Amino acid sequence: MKRVLILQHVNGDGPAFLATWLQREGIVFDVRNTEAGDTYPSEMREYSALAVLGGYMSANDCLPSLRRAEVLIRDAMQRDRPVIGHCLGGQLMARALGARVGASAQPEIGWHPIRIERGPAARQWFGDAEQRTVFQWHREAFEVPAHALSLGNSASCRSQAFAIGPHLAMQFHIEVDLDKLDHWWRLIDARDRDQALYTPTIHFASRLGQSNLRALDCGSAINFVRGN
Repeated sequence: MKRVLILQHVNGDGPAFLATWLQREGIVFDVRNTEAGDTYPSEMREYSALAVLGGYMSANDCLPSLRRAEVLIRDAMQRDRPVIGHCLGGQLMARALGARVGASAQPEIGWHPIRIERGPAARQWFGDAEQRTVFQWHREAFEVPAHALSLGNSASCRSQAFAIGPHLAMQFHIEVDLDKLDHWWRLIDARDRDQALYTPTIHFASRLGQSNLRALDCGSAINFVRGN
């Protein structure tokens, strides 16, 4: 069995529940953290699937690691290796496919409901529910690339997820666990706290509600590794 490649952009944004799930399923994976000095491989030949994590930077920033991630996304798709993108990772998938990434209509931080589109593709990834509550942390968002299927939307962000065959891009984070959430809430700065006073889509620790923690344990993860 070939390894799953996980691209990590910053030290505080590791694979979390995704790693837990892969370990539980006995699937080998390789995490490359560019902020820790790791280099990204030049191609996907030795890997069975690609996961691209989030980060505080913009997908449009002129960082070599971001452009390398886009090269790997395209290479994985050309080789029919499944690709999954979380937040920044989903935005990089959109850019790699020629779609625009820009400022979101509203920033989103915290737990927010999204509407799941009707149709077999959305049900395959996210089940039969018409709505899911997911964890968000973004100020930018992607547009849906040509030939991709839109899977979800919300009042604050028109494009929440899209798929092309076995490839899934999300504006939100399904990989969060309690350890990751605890770390992230310590990172909320004064700007976020001030803006939360007049921006209902920004939540901070007192509005978190850890009982909301949930992971899409079947849907996206199962489809992502299908065929490995």
